[in-house]
Amino acid sequence: MTGTLLQIRNLECFYGPVMAIRGVSLEVPEGRIVTVLGANGAGKTTLLKTISGVMDPAKGDILVAGASIAGRDPDRIVKKGVVHVPEGREIFPLLTVNENLAMGAYSRRDGGVDADREMIFGYFPILKERLGQTAGTLSGGQQQMLAIARGLMAGPRVMLLDEPSLGLSPLLVNDIFAILRRVNAERGVTMLLVEQNARVALEIADEGYVMELGRIVMEGPAERLQQNTDIQEFYLGAEQRGLRGERRWKRRKSWG
Repeated sequence: MTGTLLQIRNLECFYGPVMAIRGVSLEVPEGRIVTVLGANGAGKTTLLKTISGVMDPAKGDILVAGASIAGRDPDRIVKKGVVHVPEGREIFPLLTVNENLAMGAYSRRDGGVDADREMIFGYFPILKERLGQTAGTLSGGQQQMLAIARGLMAGPRVMLLDEPSLGLSPLLVNDIFAILRRVNAERGVTMLLVEQNARVALEIADEGYVMELGRIVMEGPAERLQQNTDIQEFYLGAEQRGLRGERRWKRRKSWG
């Protein structure tokens, strides 16, 4: 039976006087992909920043394999096997592709770095072709690939992925999500995926949560969430109509 690798318990987080995360609890089983869906301002990015140590929680706990990492410095959290691939990629634009990959492996002291570089080139062959190129001159899709590859160079147990589809064409989105699925299946990397693109997120994920205004309002297996009428209407763009076919413009979400 798959155990829980990442567990969030009653997490609260503030931006100044504003509560951004309101008692969030969730679990990410080892070897699985779990997605968190929600609109802008739902608290998804804040959740990942708090897990990775960029922000400190005001209350609650964050556990990796049963050990608390809440409030620890980001570098110590990386050493615990949790890597954050942030929204907007945040690569080092003035460094080369090769130097960006080296930065991903900076905290490692094992002998597997060279093997992992070759593994990454198997997933992202374009990066091998561009090793000497300045990262800031890559295309948007190539920069996203580099951000994911840099995260993989840290040898993570858990990857936190924040909006990897942002600003990419549908074709590139499909390519990158196919690679993430392969990394999960072939390398066993556990993933917590934050996405506004609910359709692609639920296709890749095993389980999902929906956040609104800092709270978890729905959770369940990804397949079940795909079939939920609220998810279909408010996140997948499906139209729900009444008996006479009229669009139900003012229908409220069941959790509202």
